[in-house]
Amino acid sequence: MQLIGLTGGIASGKSTVSSRLRKVHGWAVVDADRVARDIVEPGQPALAEIAEHFAPDVITDDGTLDRARLGAIVFADDDSRQTLNQITHPRIAEEMALRIHALADHPKPVVVDSPLLVEMGHAENYPTIIVVVADPETQHRRLVDHRAMDPDEAWGRINAQASNDERRAVATHVLDNSGSIPDLHDAVDRLVAAITADPR
Repeated sequence: MQLIGLTGGIASGKSTVSSRLRKVHGWAVVDADRVARDIVEPGQPALAEIAEHFAPDVITDDGTLDRARLGAIVFADDDSRQTLNQITHPRIAEEMALRIHALADHPKPVVVDSPLLVEMGHAENYPTIIVVVADPETQHRRLVDHRAMDPDEAWGRINAQASNDERRAVATHVLDNSGSIPDLHDAVDRLVAAITADPR
């Protein structure tokens, strides 16, 4: 199995890259964000722990997690974010390992799409790491304009993650998403050609 790490900050364009790799080039993708959502579905132990630590009002009337309310709490307070990480990260890692193992015979590269790859110290697990970057001002504008996020909350989320310099330090390939979506697609296609030609 050719295992490749993919990471990037919030609103950097990482999901666009992941989608292109999967839909156009046939690479398998194990999405840490998807796993993070799955492990807090109703009935999952992590959801009960979150309700216990963060008060019942982070759970909606239908029993699902109120992500916006929880996000506002944890991105405004380091201790709260650490508590959430202690609840979720071990479960995410366990489920990610299971999903990666299930793709052992996939004929093309398997991409682990993880926004916190650097923060969690997992870079050393991947011989190839693709980092998607955009300058913080661009990330902020996208969060406010396209996701209707409060400007202060947007900065809080950006600043809670690793910096672009920290991500570049572990990258074997960097995709700069400062331009248009077609520009990013073209860059992904060129990168796929390069990795396919030299899969080390």
